[in-house]
Amino acid sequence: MRYDDIIIGAGHNGLTAAAYLARAGRRVLVLERADHVGGAAVSARAFEGVDARLSRYSYLVSLLPRQVLTDLDLDLRLIRRRFSSYTPVPSDPDRGLLVDHGDEAATRAAFRALTGGDEAYAGWSDFYARMAGVAERVFPTVLEPLLSRDDVRSLSGDAALFDALTTRPVGELIESVTSDDTLRGIIATDALIGTFASLGESDLRQNVCFLYHLIGGGTGDWDVPVGGMGALTDSLAAAAVSAGATCLTGAEVTSVDPSTGEVAWSGGSAGSGSAAGGSLVAGCAPAVLNRLLAAAGAEPADTEQEVEGAQLKVNMLLTRLPRLRDAAVDPTAAFAGTFHINEGYGQLEQTYAAARSGRIPELPPCEIYCHTLSDRSILGAELAATDAQTLTLFGLHLPARLFRADNEAATQEALAATLRSLDSVLGEPIASVLARDADGNPCIEVKSPVDLERAVGLPGGNIFHRSLQWPWAERDAEVGTWGVETAYDNVLLGGAGARRGGGVSAIPGHNAARAILG
Repeated sequence: MRYDDIIIGAGHNGLTAAAYLARAGRRVLVLERADHVGGAAVSARAFEGVDARLSRYSYLVSLLPRQVLTDLDLDLRLIRRRFSSYTPVPSDPDRGLLVDHGDEAATRAAFRALTGGDEAYAGWSDFYARMAGVAERVFPTVLEPLLSRDDVRSLSGDAALFDALTTRPVGELIESVTSDDTLRGIIATDALIGTFASLGESDLRQNVCFLYHLIGGGTGDWDVPVGGMGALTDSLAAAAVSAGATCLTGAEVTSVDPSTGEVAWSGGSAGSGSAAGGSLVAGCAPAVLNRLLAAAGAEPADTEQEVEGAQLKVNMLLTRLPRLRDAAVDPTAAFAGTFHINEGYGQLEQTYAAARSGRIPELPPCEIYCHTLSDRSILGAELAATDAQTLTLFGLHLPARLFRADNEAATQEALAATLRSLDSVLGEPIASVLARDADGNPCIEVKSPVDLERAVGLPGGNIFHRSLQWPWAERDAEVGTWGVETAYDNVLLGGAGARRGGGVSAIPGHNAARAILG
C-alpha cells in the first residue's frame, strides 16, 4: 500500500505533522508502537482505583506557538500561572522568595527581605525585561525557514545580550545579573532542565537549554493545559483523523528503507505489515531512526549527538498540600508556580560534580508544581471536592549513567534522596500527606531516565531526544531550510531531535509538514 506520507511515532509532533499534511489533502499513515497516541505528552491514571489523570511525563506548555493552535483548530485551553516561583533559601529554608506576577509590590518586598536592598530586584527585572525583548523577536522565527546566526542576532534587538547568551558559558551571564546565591540558582535552573551540564561548560549546551526555556511563546511563560497533557494530544489526534489521516497504534516500526520509501512494522490492529510513502517523517528520536535505517541496510540519516537524559520524574497525589517551614508564605501560592528545592547556585554545581563522579547526590536539586491548583478537571468529581492535590516533581542532575547497572535499586535510592531534599523545606514529611490507592499503597510514581527510555523511546531518557541545538542555521548550507532535513531527501526529522526541537512545542511537526508541502 502506498501513502503520500508515513509518520513514525504518534507523539504530539508526529500528530501535528499528520494534521497539517492530511488537511492539505495528502494520504497520511501514522504508526505508533504504544496502544495509544500521545508519546510523552499523555494523561494517565497512575494510581490503582484513583480517579486522577496526571500528566505523566511532560507537564507544562511554553514552546507551543499559538499559530499551531489556530491553524489546526485545536480544542485546548491554557492557563497562565499568576505565581512564577517560590524558592526556600538553601541555607535557611525557614524563609524564601515568592515571585508574584500579580503583585509587583509584594515581589519587590520579598526581594528586599532576601537581599537587604532594592538593587537585586532592579537587576533581576532589567535582565528579564531584556530577555523578554529578545524572546518577542526571536520566537516567531521558529515557524519559518532557518535564518543565519547573524540575521537572528540583528533581529534580536539586543546584540550585547545575544552575544552573552551564545558565546560564553551562561554562568558568566548569571553572575553578572546578581551576586545572591539563591537568585542565581533560580535563574540557572532554566539552563539545566533535562540537560546534564555545569553552568560553566565550554560547549554551551546549557546556554541552548536556557534560551529555549526563556523564549517560549515569545514570553517565556509556562502554562497549564486544562485537562492535562492528554488534552493536547487528544486534540491533535482528532485534528489529524478528522482530516483523513490513518493512525495505527500497537504498530512497532522495524525498518525504514529510504531508497523505496518502505516502512515495515510488527503488531497493530491489522497485524504486521509494510507500506511505502513518498515522504517519511520521523517523530521518533534520531537515534531510533538510525537503528530503523540500519535494519534496512541504509546509512544513518543524521549524526547523533549526546543523548543522555538527566532527570528523575516523580508524580504524587496528596490528601492536601503540606505545610512549609516558611510560615510566612501560603502553600497555595508557593505550590502554584514552580517550587525550587535545593537549587542554590552553589548547590547546582556541587550536585553536578557528585553525579558526574558516579554518585547520587545527597540532596538532589528538584522543582515541583501543582497542576490541580490551576485546573481541577483532571480529578474525578468526588476527589475534586476534597482537598486533594497533585504534585509533579522534576529532579535535576540524575543522569542515566547512574541507573544503568541496577535501575531498580538506583531509582529507589534517587527517590529517597529526592524526598529527603523535598522534606528539608517542608514543615512536615511529604509522606504524611500522600494519598493511598485502592490497595493501600502511597500514591507516588517514579520514573528514572532508563524508565523513560523503555516506556516512551527517549534514548538515555533524554526529554529532548538529544542535545538541543541553536534555533538558527549553524552552517551556510542550512540557511533557508526547515531544520528537519536529513541525508535523505525523502526522510525528515519531525520530533524533538530536529533543530528547534525539544519540549512540548509541535514546532518540528509543523516544520516537517511545511518542508514537505513547500
